[in-house]
Amino acid sequence: MARTVLKVGGMSCQGCVKNVGGVLRALPGVAAAEVSLESNEAIVDFDEALIEREALRRAVEDAGFDAALDPA
Repeated sequence: MARTVLKVGGMSCQGCVKNVGGVLRALPGVAAAEVSLESNEAIVDFDEALIEREALRRAVEDAGFDAALDPA
């Protein structure tokens, strides 16, 4: 299992937090996603054999939010 941090922009409420978390947790290979409105971050535990970090970022952007990967 790997862990990565995504900086997420455009979240303004707990509904946004729930949306981002749901999008991430629905992806194959994602074991957990913890999203924080206060820090504008999503901490994601995922299986690198099933999904790449870039796919996590794209999924958040496809949901209508800005997303950037923290340098690994």
